[in-house]
Amino acid sequence: MIQEFCAENFTAIPKALREGVQRIELCDNLAVGGTTPSIGVMAESLAYTSEQGIPLMVMIRPRGGDYVYNDIELKIMERDILEAKKIGIDGIVIGCLTQEHLIDEDAMLDLLEQAQGLQVTFHMAFDEIPKDKQLAAVTWLAEQGVTRILTHGGPLDQPVETFYPALKELLAAADPRMTFIIGGGITAQNKNQVLSTLGCVELHGTKLINLTAKDTKY
Repeated sequence: MIQEFCAENFTAIPKALREGVQRIELCDNLAVGGTTPSIGVMAESLAYTSEQGIPLMVMIRPRGGDYVYNDIELKIMERDILEAKKIGIDGIVIGCLTQEHLIDEDAMLDLLEQAQGLQVTFHMAFDEIPKDKQLAAVTWLAEQGVTRILTHGGPLDQPVETFYPALKELLAAADPRMTFIIGGGITAQNKNQVLSTLGCVELHGTKLINLTAKDTKY
């Protein structure tokens, strides 16, 4: 099992690593689903995780809301990727959709060009893709070198257990080159059940470990 801890800033990262987390996703503004953290937060987080041999993935997202981005927003994302590469980030977490909730292939190709050499995860924008289009989306992403998809299986306002049947079907039928990370409502209390039920190997969340107020404040 690989546990990917979602960190809103640096503060909880040391505790997460002490608790055995194997990967960090770093972002800002979790209240809107996560946005791009500052270069300063990236750099200090990377310095710490690198010392521990733990990969750091960085959210590249210019704002909350939907995943349909205009040209200016895409330029911002491209620049953020380049700046993240300069400081040695291990990978990025991205996702672009069209108005029809399909993968925006042109936007993704532009971002992936800037991200060459980095690990790439497609985030929970995936859950907005129509179910009958998801397998094709997985194959397309795998062909572009994306190796992981983060999914809850459906709307985040419903517990992950609701989507066990759909997730099982997806994991069984999807392109074998793709690894799925199950996230959204995964906690220290239910993670073993999720693993055993789905047979997945990677989990993601902010509550994979038990944190106190002291762990999340400077």
